[in-house]
This record gives sequence, structure tokens and C-alpha cells, in this order.
Amino acid sequence: MNTYIILRRSGWSTPEELQEAAARSEQAGKEMAEDIRWIRSYVMGENSGKLGTVCVYQASSPDAIRRHGDIALLPVDEIIPVMDTVIKRTDPQ
Repeated sequence: MNTYIILRRSGWSTPEELQEAAARSEQAGKEMAEDIRWIRSYVMGENSGKLGTVCVYQASSPDAIRRHGDIALLPVDEIIPVMDTVIKRTDPQ
């Protein structure tokens, strides 16, 4: 599997909508366990007032990410392959 960043812009109006989407994503990931693994997500406040996410996934291909998004009803605005990782500090709690 390769590591990817997925941008999901302005996908949700409320934190509750985002939590519902996260639950759908988790279920879709279980159904596609051979092809995709959710590592983490960062929630962004968009200028529109909506919420977006920057997600880190491992997947067999960009197509697997798109299929996962279709199953979980998630936007997939951009898929960016991760070429390397530089860790300055561990993620804050």
C-alpha cells in the first residue's frame, strides 16, 4: 500500500455531520480492508464556515480511495501521493 493525502473541502456544515461521515468512512474501510486504511484526519475550518478535512490514508491505489469515498458518501477533491515523511515533532494530543 502507498500513503496518500486526501483533501475534502467544505464537505460538512456541522461537527455532527462530520461525525456521521466518519462513521460511514470507518464502515466502508472495514468493507475494503484489503485496499484501504484510514490513518488520521485533520479538520479544517473553511472560509465558507463549513468544515473540510485533510486525511492521511494508505491505499492500494487512488481508485481505491475514490471507491471508498463513493461508498461512504465522502467528497474526494484531491488525492496527493506522499513521497516521504519528515517528522520534526510527534503530533500533539
